[in-house]
Amino acid sequence: MPHPKIRLAYRVIIDNTATAAWDRYIFEDTYKEYLMQQQLFNNKENPRATFRELLSENPKAEQLHFLTGRAADSYVSQLKGNFYRLPDVLGTTFFPFTGYRLDIVNTDITDSSRHKVGITLFSPLLTYLGIVNNCYLVSVQTNEQSGYETVMFPIQPQLAICYYNDATPTDSLKPTTL
Repeated sequence: MPHPKIRLAYRVIIDNTATAAWDRYIFEDTYKEYLMQQQLFNNKENPRATFRELLSENPKAEQLHFLTGRAADSYVSQLKGNFYRLPDVLGTTFFPFTGYRLDIVNTDITDSSRHKVGITLFSPLLTYLGIVNNCYLVSVQTNEQSGYETVMFPIQPQLAICYYNDATPTDSLKPTTL
């Protein structure tokens, strides 16, 4: 029987309370990048201090998520596709990811302590085998076979299924006989 395929998403919030070096670098560099990029969208005579104010005045400022996020690219690439803060239940396999998205929670051009961003890491396609003991039971093997090597990631805040593809064939995909 075929199993559903999923992608997991794990979100990390980074603000001025961050203590890990990786987080601090992202905090500092995304704030500097935001200060430069917001000038494209802000009113020069009467600038809006916070991102939310700027967004309410200029909807095109939505692009700042992407533009600011570019400052985190090199730091995310340093992880080489594994987020080591999210181990499996055995502590031997770490959260694999193939992409990420940065979003600005809020920030203020007059006060860096109010800068806050979220980074969402997206897993590769996984075979979803179910939930066991409050853990997602998944396999990185996505081809159908008689057995799977599995990993279990504990269900926790900031970890969610962001993509689901049911494995049951639909009527339109079933072969027809004449």
